[in-house]
Amino acid sequence: MNIILLSGGSGQRLWPLSNDVRSKQFIKIFKDNSGDYESMVQRVFRQIVEVDPAANITIATSKTQVSAIHNQLGENVGISIEPCRRDTFPAIALASAYLHDVQKVALDEAVVVCPVDPYVDKEYFLALEKLSKLAETGDANLTLLGIDPTYPSEKYGYIIPENKRDVSKVVSFKEKPDVETAKDYISKGALWNGGIFAYKLSYLLEKAHEIIDFKDYQDLFDKYATLEKISFDYAVVEKESKINVMRFGGLWKDLGTWNTLTEAMEENVIGEAYLNEKCEGVHVINDMNIPIVVMGLKSAIVAASPDGILVSDKEQSSYIKPYVEKIEQPIMFAEKSWGSYRVLDVEKDSMTIKVTLNPGHSMNYHSHERRDEVWSIVRGIGKTIIDGEEQTVRPGDVVNMKAGQKHTIKNDSNEELQLIEVQLGADITVDDKIKYDL
Repeated sequence: MNIILLSGGSGQRLWPLSNDVRSKQFIKIFKDNSGDYESMVQRVFRQIVEVDPAANITIATSKTQVSAIHNQLGENVGISIEPCRRDTFPAIALASAYLHDVQKVALDEAVVVCPVDPYVDKEYFLALEKLSKLAETGDANLTLLGIDPTYPSEKYGYIIPENKRDVSKVVSFKEKPDVETAKDYISKGALWNGGIFAYKLSYLLEKAHEIIDFKDYQDLFDKYATLEKISFDYAVVEKESKINVMRFGGLWKDLGTWNTLTEAMEENVIGEAYLNEKCEGVHVINDMNIPIVVMGLKSAIVAASPDGILVSDKEQSSYIKPYVEKIEQPIMFAEKSWGSYRVLDVEKDSMTIKVTLNPGHSMNYHSHERRDEVWSIVRGIGKTIIDGEEQTVRPGDVVNMKAGQKHTIKNDSNEELQLIEVQLGADITVDDKIKYDL
């Protein structure tokens, strides 16, 4: 099975655990088969491989999420990187060209496209396998997976099928309705549109060439910033007459808010937190190394991270976005392909960061033009390279890098390497970084 997972969004509705580089799909709140915490993207990736060990999985995402994907899934995962955001049709066109030109997927093979972050079980991925086979052997150009509604939702668009069979033709699509209209749709057999569909690779690439003038994947990638922002629904779905829908009645939840996310949590507390006996329906997620005590709250969510603290009634948590948009501060925590960093302190002319370097990884060889840096090693053994000179470092060692000096650190050991990085300068920004080959 060829499957494209769409991974986007800035995750503002799940602030403070999500931010511009750590979207909701990377928050570790679910338990895997061994009892360890895993994120939505790890959970979905694991579930696909359990159903189809030979699945060809490609994640379509922005460049800001690539490091987090490699951190959580490793290096051996296909990634179609959007140079900038251009909505779902350009993203899917680019990923499809990536499959054909880079991964050499044949034009007559089927491709399944779905979001990276639904809360689902094995039955869903078995349905995706069936969807893929329908796309490969059926006469429809597009085959959708329609979700059996569990209530008259105003959050989703609706698919109106020709009949109530397991697979039927699509009559029409409806935008997000009010509750009464949704009830009417459901009475006629309507399905939620979860943005899940399949097609033959040849069909999508033909559509892409009709709408966009490009030669191949690299050409499309190079001109991506010039493309019109357009959704897949508007560019393809609404203009296609040969569309079928397959009905799905299994577990499917869109965990887009704190309220819905806590419904899927197996326990009320993640991290160090203490609730007294008067608390009812309270969930706490503490990503900090300090304790949280909650007394007497009811139907509330408490979430703490280096980016901030949220205390909210669960229903009201759905309206957090405009308040988060007012907050201006640097990213305080991020996962990188080599490990992670956590900002400890920000001053006018300095920033202090705790860096964790995973075993077998190294930072990019780089320099800064407008800041000096000081590394204090606190755990593990590694090797620094500064302007070509290599040196072994251990806990207690201090390394100084002046502006303009090329530097990196390697962790060739079997345990994490941790250091405190102090950045010194009047203009400290993430853009002040020049990378070099080593």
